[in-house]
Amino acid sequence: MRKKLALLLAFLLPPLAGAQTKPVAQSRPLVFTHATVIDTTGGPPKSDSTVIVAGNRIVAFGKTGRVRIPEGAQVVNAADKFLLPGLWDMHFHSPEDQQAREIFLPLAIANGVTGVRHMFGSEALLKQRDEVLSGTLLGPRMIVGSPVVDGPTPMWVGSVSVADAPAGRQAVRTLKQRGYDFIKVYQFLPREVYLAIADEARKQNIVFAGHVPFSVSAAEASDAGQKSFEHIFGMSLACSAREDSLRPALAEAAAHVGKAFDAHIELFIRNESEPVASYNEQKAAALFKRLAGNGTYAMPTLVLHRSLASGADPAFRNDPRLKYMPPNIRRLFDWELRFFTSYQPVYERQLLTTGAMHRAGVKVLAGTDTFNAYCFPGFSLHDELELFVQAGFTPLEALQTATLNPARYLGLSSSLGTIEKGKIADLILLEANPLENVGNTRKIAAVVANGRYLPKESLRRMLETVESMANKR
Repeated sequence: MRKKLALLLAFLLPPLAGAQTKPVAQSRPLVFTHATVIDTTGGPPKSDSTVIVAGNRIVAFGKTGRVRIPEGAQVVNAADKFLLPGLWDMHFHSPEDQQAREIFLPLAIANGVTGVRHMFGSEALLKQRDEVLSGTLLGPRMIVGSPVVDGPTPMWVGSVSVADAPAGRQAVRTLKQRGYDFIKVYQFLPREVYLAIADEARKQNIVFAGHVPFSVSAAEASDAGQKSFEHIFGMSLACSAREDSLRPALAEAAAHVGKAFDAHIELFIRNESEPVASYNEQKAAALFKRLAGNGTYAMPTLVLHRSLASGADPAFRNDPRLKYMPPNIRRLFDWELRFFTSYQPVYERQLLTTGAMHRAGVKVLAGTDTFNAYCFPGFSLHDELELFVQAGFTPLEALQTATLNPARYLGLSSSLGTIEKGKIADLILLEANPLENVGNTRKIAAVVANGRYLPKESLRRMLETVESMANKR
């Protein structure tokens, strides 16, 4: 409900001011000594290590005592602490206005989320992306996708509506020229339009990702080059023994869905709920092998599925993290949940499917769909990692979904994803070992965002400021 929520917020929420201050550059080298460095490639942790940061880069890394510490450096004794690459939320939404700058971005940084992949872009978000890169805005580095590219009757306000193949091709060219990092495709695209977008994206050398449309199968989307399947929507249908009878009916309904928002949502729910009982393991295994071979990534957003299944739970709806959300967003969370009254079987299936895809070799990304119901900026990324462990991942494998895998997916392995000399200094210092319990990613001693050091006290003040602003009347 990203764009509808954003529009409502624009009318309902007064401007906020004061939480986001201009970043102060790290004026002297930063040195961590005696740290245990987590190797996200799977090697053993490197104990008693020294890591030196100058500017926004790691300039030295080695055994403490064997690495020369620059004169005048800021030295952080990291004994009994664990240094990890900064985390990525690879499915992120936020408002486009001051609220993003003053609530969403600070909450991400305070939780060690130093990178986000925006899934519904705009000119305002492109500006935020560039401000973060230039150092004038403190926030996670951003990969900004295009506005949703959808069919003739799009679900979301602000979508790029395309009705035929030539319009689809032109949309790809135009959105690339505007500076978006990838093309976001959506569920209601006609088949011929989707295939034209896929072909044009390949010609223009730009990634396309998003929802698998009703009009194509998951295997076809993977073969066409779709880089990731968001929310793994459509996986239950693709793995269903009844796919041949269910898919034509859903595709026909999608082609005539009209403009009513509720009708779009109802079709989403049908697409996920109707195939659950007919899941076929042999069919799933063949599909997952194909996805892995094509290099198609899975984006489960399990926290979203859990939220949509938990609306009837009073404890869930009294989450203490609501204190960081303005009242209007809290109301919008509850507005969204009214559509999902029997989603528990879907959530349980998605949890099982995520584990099966992982075991089959499909690369998985951590993402939250923040700005949807009870998905909290920054905080929910840690929940997602725990849900991956629940799905059968080891703690290291869960960590890789938010560090190594995003770097590889984005083609940024030379600068992100691991702690090595020459890489960008996006780091998180933890007070407990995440390889023993992935929930220890919440025990943050410090964050380094693009080379800027933010100790625990600074992070605490950021959270206090956000809470105060969120509850302003």
